[in-house]
Amino acid sequence: MVMLNVILALIPGIVIYIIYFGWGVLVNIVLASIFALLSESLLLAIRQRPVFTTLLDGSALLTGILLALALPPHTAWWVVAVGIMFAIIIAKQLYGGLGLNPFNPAMTGYVVLLISFPLEMTRWNPPLELAQQSLSLLEAFRYSLSGQLPASMDFDMISLATPLDIARERVDMGMTISAIKTEYSIFSNLSGKGTEWINIAFLAGGIWLLFRRLIDWRIPASLLLAILIASAVFWFINPEYYLSPVFHLFAGATMLGAFFIATDPVTASTTPAGRLIFGAGCGLLIYVIRTWGGYPDGVAFSVLLMNLSAPLIDHFSQPRITGYLNPKNQQQDKS
Repeated sequence: MVMLNVILALIPGIVIYIIYFGWGVLVNIVLASIFALLSESLLLAIRQRPVFTTLLDGSALLTGILLALALPPHTAWWVVAVGIMFAIIIAKQLYGGLGLNPFNPAMTGYVVLLISFPLEMTRWNPPLELAQQSLSLLEAFRYSLSGQLPASMDFDMISLATPLDIARERVDMGMTISAIKTEYSIFSNLSGKGTEWINIAFLAGGIWLLFRRLIDWRIPASLLLAILIASAVFWFINPEYYLSPVFHLFAGATMLGAFFIATDPVTASTTPAGRLIFGAGCGLLIYVIRTWGGYPDGVAFSVLLMNLSAPLIDHFSQPRITGYLNPKNQQQDKS
């Protein structure tokens, strides 16, 4: 029931996400969940594994939801299908199923889509308060399935770059952070309009998971601390060129990555010290990719790179053995 509790913890963030960015978020979640369950069922049947009991663990459904939350709200159904099928079939079932996959399935599917379909993955829509027009629930479903918008609407009306993307591009062009925030109304006092409240909602869900002891505190704490320290150092050096620590903490998928993605018990480090190293590595890579990399947000790439490093981290962070059982005493006890 751990996976189902994680899904429950995602609900506040999902609700805020829909409020600020429209029904396309829900459409993505529904489509990704359907394709996830179908893909999982198909591979389980082919492998002659129990289908119904395996689906009840909630791992496939959670993978679908996490991938959907990483996609632009108005994403074509076939893009969602390709991403989730790759996540379930290749990144999960090909390795033997839950517990045997070395990489986070949702982030693997997301990276495949980001590399394969860059145009579709950059079509983010602005918050509804800034959008020229928005789609109803029925129109969002129609657009996802057919790719056709209402006759009175052009895609530019519902499409906009993310605050992280805008900041990266304009800074590279020589603009200062203060000038960027003045020119673009998508920025708020914390980060981007809407994204700060989504991150706060995911933070609340993550704290609930910590309170229920369903995830370990070390990974999210070290991840957020690494982002905070790295961004604070460069922001202190030049606040007109580097975004503030608060912006990085509440922008993009920071809280979703810290509490719901990096904490995957299968693909993350398992030792206490290893989890601190794993989380700190994720946080540092997120900041590096956001600031100097080729993509505006680095959560997916950072998690996958640290998934690759997890076995080595665990090997060198094993807890010290403080005692052992004497074989002679064990034989005496048996006699």
